[in-house]
Amino acid sequence: MKKPTPPRAARLARPTAAPLPTAAGASIRIDPRLERIVAAQPFPLLFATISGAHLYGFPSPDSDYDLRGVHVLPLDNVLGLNVAPETVEDSRVIESLEMDIVTHDVKKFFGLLLKKNGYVLEQIFSPWIVQTTAEHAELKPIAAACVTRHHAHHYFGFAETQWNLFFKETPRRVKPLLYVYRVLLTGIYLMRTGEVEANLNTLNDRWRLPYLPDLIARKLAGPEKSRLEEADLAFHEREYHRLRAELEEAYEGCSLPEMPSAETQAALNELLVRIRKKCLFSFANMR
Repeated sequence: MKKPTPPRAARLARPTAAPLPTAAGASIRIDPRLERIVAAQPFPLLFATISGAHLYGFPSPDSDYDLRGVHVLPLDNVLGLNVAPETVEDSRVIESLEMDIVTHDVKKFFGLLLKKNGYVLEQIFSPWIVQTTAEHAELKPIAAACVTRHHAHHYFGFAETQWNLFFKETPRRVKPLLYVYRVLLTGIYLMRTGEVEANLNTLNDRWRLPYLPDLIARKLAGPEKSRLEEADLAFHEREYHRLRAELEEAYEGCSLPEMPSAETQAALNELLVRIRKKCLFSFANMR
């Protein structure tokens, strides 16, 4: 008998295109094309959200859509020696949208969540939700309990990478500089509150850094305005080191745990088992 093809994401609960509230009180409308792209993915999805410049609050007219999510592999793909594909990647233009799609199998993603990985936290809590499920909602409080003080190292490393990119470029661009500030402020906020906030505009409501609105406006205006021909390198270098020191101070003084508790790890494992069983039941009904 011919094996059935894996059920697509449309088999799972999907949100409507109604606007979603953001942390800043604005609303987000999901392009229907994104919903169709998600529905066409090869495996059912636990969730699919938008990351990158759209999440960070400074997409330019030519920004691509960074679609991130968690897929659930069928039983035949996880019982053998090789669990595959653990990661699905697809970068191309779809329905006139430049897409960068990355999804991980649920087990791999949960493993990343137990490490000091800020990317997966930001994907789970992104308000740019293209597809969600009841399990995604259940995952959020577990993910919040996975936040540790050592997530600061993710933001230290990411900020350093972006600063080096900005520093070496000629002419220098706004984008890596905005990433530097976004990453440092997200890291500081996470260490102080235990909460994930990736939108630079929302973060700056608290920090009130006077130079950020102009930098964001340059990025939003497109490539012509996004180069800093007369960049005050010395000023931004001082700000980089000042905010990095603030992140260090927040890290040293935070009360977040050293690692996720045994109860949190058990809850994540129990959710993984239930998701696998649910998927197995879905496949059994198709045979």
